[in-house]
Amino acid sequence: MNSSPKRTSGSNEKSRRKTGPVDLSTARQMLPLVKLIVGDIVDSKKTLLDLTVEQDQLDRNRRQLEWAARDRRYSLREEVAKAEQNYGKALTELDELGVSLVDLTNGRVDFPTRINGRSAAFSWQLGEEAVAHWRYTEEEQLRPIPNDWEQGTPLRLRSNS
Repeated sequence: MNSSPKRTSGSNEKSRRKTGPVDLSTARQMLPLVKLIVGDIVDSKKTLLDLTVEQDQLDRNRRQLEWAARDRRYSLREEVAKAEQNYGKALTELDELGVSLVDLTNGRVDFPTRINGRSAAFSWQLGEEAVAHWRYTEEEQLRPIPNDWEQGTPLRLRSNS
């Protein structure tokens, strides 16, 4: 008797995650969806912070609260749970695309790629119109994407770059 659980097609979370390097045109095609997801992440995190501050204040004064404030205190739990769920869902969506959130505060993400045989990333930040920077993964320095990369990511940089 087989004791392993039966799974439906596509139920394995890991199998949905995009793996491997992304070229520049793919990163740019993904950007509209990534913008929405990152916006959701940043908004959900801000909502969580705001709700947590309000909840902490109500919890500290819970014994002196009028009925309306007590009711608000209880409803905050549901709002916090919903915001946490939205936040987690958005992070999962980003992960499934193979895009990494590298700075929650500013909404910066990296699209993994390889340049000169090294691990690198195209970088985009909430508020920017396009994917316009890249960096080596182990470095913080963002570099502008050269115009001659428009047709794709080069396997090797030219020596004058």
